[in-house]
Amino acid sequence: MTSAIAQYSAEQFEPLLALAEDEVVTHSFVRDVTLPSGGTLALVTIDNGRDHTRPSTLGPQGLLEFARVMDAQAARASRGEIGGVAVTGKPFILAAGADLSKVESIPDRASGKLMAQLGHYALGKLGELGVPSFVFINGLALGGGVEVALNADYRTIDRSAAGIALPEVFLGIIPGWGGAWLLPNLIGIENALKVVVENPLKNNRMLTAEQAFELGMADAIFDSATFLESSIRWADGVIAGRTKVKRPSQPGKIERAVKWDAAIGIARSMLEKRIGSVARSPYVALDLLKAAKSSDKAAGFAAEDDALADLISGDQFRASIYAFNLVQKRAKKPAGAPDKRLATPVTRIGVLGAGLMASQFALLFVRRLQVPVIITDLDQERVDKGIAYIHGEISALEQKGRLHADDANRLRSLVTGTTDKADFAGCDWVIEAVFEELAIKQSVFAEIEKHVSPTAVLATNTSSLSVERIAEKLEHPERVVGFHFFNPVAVMPLIEVVNAPATNEATLATAMVTAAALKKNAVITADSPGFVVNRILAKLLGEAMHAVETGTPFEDVVAAQRHFGLPMDPFVLLDLVGLKVGAHVLDTHHAAFPERFFESPALHELAEAGVLLEKDAKGNPKGIDKKAVAIVAKHRPAGSTPSTVEELTRRLEDGLADEIHRMLEEGVVSAPEDIDLCMILGAGWPFQMGGVTPFLDRVGASERVFGGTFHTPAIRGSH
Repeated sequence: MTSAIAQYSAEQFEPLLALAEDEVVTHSFVRDVTLPSGGTLALVTIDNGRDHTRPSTLGPQGLLEFARVMDAQAARASRGEIGGVAVTGKPFILAAGADLSKVESIPDRASGKLMAQLGHYALGKLGELGVPSFVFINGLALGGGVEVALNADYRTIDRSAAGIALPEVFLGIIPGWGGAWLLPNLIGIENALKVVVENPLKNNRMLTAEQAFELGMADAIFDSATFLESSIRWADGVIAGRTKVKRPSQPGKIERAVKWDAAIGIARSMLEKRIGSVARSPYVALDLLKAAKSSDKAAGFAAEDDALADLISGDQFRASIYAFNLVQKRAKKPAGAPDKRLATPVTRIGVLGAGLMASQFALLFVRRLQVPVIITDLDQERVDKGIAYIHGEISALEQKGRLHADDANRLRSLVTGTTDKADFAGCDWVIEAVFEELAIKQSVFAEIEKHVSPTAVLATNTSSLSVERIAEKLEHPERVVGFHFFNPVAVMPLIEVVNAPATNEATLATAMVTAAALKKNAVITADSPGFVVNRILAKLLGEAMHAVETGTPFEDVVAAQRHFGLPMDPFVLLDLVGLKVGAHVLDTHHAAFPERFFESPALHELAEAGVLLEKDAKGNPKGIDKKAVAIVAKHRPAGSTPSTVEELTRRLEDGLADEIHRMLEEGVVSAPEDIDLCMILGAGWPFQMGGVTPFLDRVGASERVFGGTFHTPAIRGSH
């Protein structure tokens, strides 16, 4: 086979060094290990010299050093001094891939292609040493870290290694240092699709070590206590010929001839239905995976170079990095958060309600905080049903191996139920999950206030009601805070923490510390209708319902929102949140802002009839139900004119720009970045779109509406 890296030389990558003056260099340290059989293994440890808070990353300087070290080992191998080369990382970390701060600063396509070629040049040397090469995956391996391993001849993995993934598609690029060609040729096309496309688009899902091993990404798996020693012994067996490596997942002729193209076609069809065609990186990844069926390594690497160069120099990657930085940095230091030292300890939780949402709260609190949780409802039957649900979910986690039996038993014992509110006396945090009606929420808080201490926090999960109004009849309104989760509670990472006018610093601090303990990202918002996410979604949903009520076909409304890249169209979203909930949200916003938010009589009738989408046997949407079309048609005003796709698209863009501009002027949040963070974490706004505010800048809506922009040109990119 023709060398995949022979065309490169170290000198051609020198222009990249100018972009890497402040790089935290991941060095390659070599030591010789005597093998049990008597030979010598060159063990290379890649390490950036920082503690575990800064995983090793691969920038230009580090990659060129790695290449020089590999050249030196190849020379030693040719002289017969070593029988193999192995690469591992510092404790618990192999590598977290490319240094994104360096990739982000790449100025043009040519430099982007050079960065792709440098990765192939450096890592590709692992496959051309003249002796067997190994990578001992001792911990975190993301992106380029996985590709370090893929470029070697053999791989072992630590059984406790956490975070194995190729997340590039999530960030608007593709695995460009060999992953798109090497992985499918190692583990088969269906497994590769899971790792390269499916997992990144599921909120960047990662693999455990066991899962990576089962997929065929590693040849052997060993326990942590003896991982390095076991890996060295295993490598010695391979070098000596005693250990035969079997790879059952490696594709054969039948898979290449029959399954490969079919799997790609199915994946493409599913992507189009699920995310539309706005995001580029998933489809570029599919093209590369398809081509990997019959191309050789050199051709595969060259295709990756061009694809990565195109994506790195495009808007979607820069938008993704903006979104990535929001989630990685701003979310960790929430704007407006009080001093953590003001927070009061949370040692016992009360949940008002025992329905599905309340039970999900109780489950999350007991798992994350591991303190007693008590739930209540109108009668014992409801309470028992809630307890049974929570216990059942804990048992399911135990059966999946995610909870030890002792831990599961302890968690179950911490959850109790009652119909007597006096049993909440010892709670220092109480959250309500009752019906979204002001009088009901006021009533349950007034009743519980009689039994808890004056400093106990009362948190409301309201999605659109005024937190101030909910607290107005209490003796201590200062201890009420909004704590708005998103559904499903266990999965969605956002909590909107609503700082009402009377909320004091200790209550707000306790809410922020509690959100962090729940492993959620919290954004502080003012007490304004819909807060952030629901106000923006209400704008989209209201415009969608108004459009169909004035005669615009449902299909045109979906088309008008498609280029936003949202994970679902407005009618699928309405079906998901519930038609009655959707109608209530629209009513709330119309009451607050009647000149900007439409009311929808058709949606109320659809909710009463319980009809909107036609679904297949599995419950997947097939289209709009004919009954829904008929109901909406009844509400069309005389003389109304349907909108074209172009007209509606512009109205949606301008409406969002106007509403978000107003929200910022009102001080709902402190900056446009907080709007974007809420939409990314709470509404699934795609990373590739980079947040709603830079998107509105790119399409010109900001300029059209208020004569300015939310961001500088460097952040928003070009359109």
